[in-house]
Amino acid sequence: MYRRFLVILLRRAFLVLLLICLGCSAQSAPPDSHANSPAAGPTAPPELAHAVERQVRAYYSLPGEVKISVSAPRASDVPTYDAMTVTFDNGSKKQNFEFLISKDRKMLMRVTRMDMTRDPYAETMKKISVASRPTRGNKDAKVVVVNFDDFECPFCSRMHQTLFPTLFKEYGDRVLFIYKDYPLEEIHPWAVHAAVDANCLAAQNVDAYWDFADYVHANQHEISSAGKAKEQQYGAVDKIATLQGEKHSVDTAKLQACMKAQDDKAVRASMNEGDGLGVNATPTLFVNGQKLDGAVPIEEMRATLDHALEEAGVPVPDHKAANPESKPAEKATK
Repeated sequence: MYRRFLVILLRRAFLVLLLICLGCSAQSAPPDSHANSPAAGPTAPPELAHAVERQVRAYYSLPGEVKISVSAPRASDVPTYDAMTVTFDNGSKKQNFEFLISKDRKMLMRVTRMDMTRDPYAETMKKISVASRPTRGNKDAKVVVVNFDDFECPFCSRMHQTLFPTLFKEYGDRVLFIYKDYPLEEIHPWAVHAAVDANCLAAQNVDAYWDFADYVHANQHEISSAGKAKEQQYGAVDKIATLQGEKHSVDTAKLQACMKAQDDKAVRASMNEGDGLGVNATPTLFVNGQKLDGAVPIEEMRATLDHALEEAGVPVPDHKAANPESKPAEKATK
């Protein structure tokens, strides 16, 4: 059973490569984004490369469309073993994995190195830039939720409505929520435009940004049904942003100029940051650095938040008091 559990975990890593994940996923990617470059250097001798490929392909049940290349063995810091890089390529994404092969070429091992001197979650949070991003909640909270969001993604809509208002009210000032942009423009034609408009609002009024986010996530159909032409959908997005701007008394001329310019540099910088963190689907959340893929059930979100609060030494809210009508989960019995 333990071996089966490990195999399942490893297969999941490879399935991510194949863009099978919870939530909205990019269907294609440009050459220099959403992909890892293959390892450079000499390749393994044909006979060895063939043997390694057969072992790896059979063990992880990889489909034929995934191409495999194997680097030449090189010295490792593990006695009696050499290191080698195996690259997987499904046509739109490439990813490298490190293996160890015995010097007599009779044993192949997949090894994951973990630096015990560093906190992996803290290291992840250091890579996320939240400067000037609109926030919701207590800015001094010890638990921070960063959500890489796409305004057009239906799974993001589901996640947004789980977070707001339900969990936002339930956790009060214990948690800070921050949204980052990760529009999947390959499959969501107006997502980048909406992200830019949202940022135009945020530049003047944080509440206007969040009201825009709430409305769009609850009414995506209103934009998508505005017409098949992108210009019609863009117009619908602009109209919503304008109404939110008027509601919060922002500088209308400044807002209109910002939306007309459609400067997407900040949006694309956020997308590149997400790529570096392994984001390839939306929504992707990081709770104090712990990654959650997809629109996870509210129970899983609560469990993750509670764990983060406990680690930070913050009292966990009384969920029964916050949800008096909730029923205990049913359990299967023999």
